[in-house]
Amino acid sequence: MAPSAVRCGRVILGERARILHHAVLTAEDGAITLGADVVVMEHALIRGRSAHPVAIGEAVLIGPHPHVNGATVEDEVFVATGASLFPGAGAELRVNSVLHVNSRLEPGTVVPIGWIAAGDPAELFSPDRHDELWAVQMPLDFPGTVYGVPRGTSMRDIMARQTAFYGAHRDDREL
Repeated sequence: MAPSAVRCGRVILGERARILHHAVLTAEDGAITLGADVVVMEHALIRGRSAHPVAIGEAVLIGPHPHVNGATVEDEVFVATGASLFPGAGAELRVNSVLHVNSRLEPGTVVPIGWIAAGDPAELFSPDRHDELWAVQMPLDFPGTVYGVPRGTSMRDIMARQTAFYGAHRDDREL
């Protein structure tokens, strides 16, 4: 693990796993498990939660600047720069692509650059298909899955809960 990388909570690294500079692996109240021969590149954010742990298979590359939140990533997967993965299972996600919360990719699926995958199984949407994407995305319940609240809950209420949750780090100290 690079000296500037952060590991917090129950994070299990497989053999030869490499965590590069400024990557953050945080398992606040859940777990993160990485298989053997995994490389997590610079500025990656991997977040495991109690209801949505992260499981990353073997021989996986997590590129720079991705966001992996409560997702399962199968063996031999490439997650490119800027990709965002939420609870679901993965295949190949190219630069700045998104796997939406509660969505599942079939093995071998490739999400093109800048596209969004949503649904179970996931349908692929180009960025210009917002209305069609929203029709699939809305019932996937992002606010309920990520924040445990119904759609329409005010940001004031959501953020009061989030600041209390993350307040657990007030007394952290560097080891």
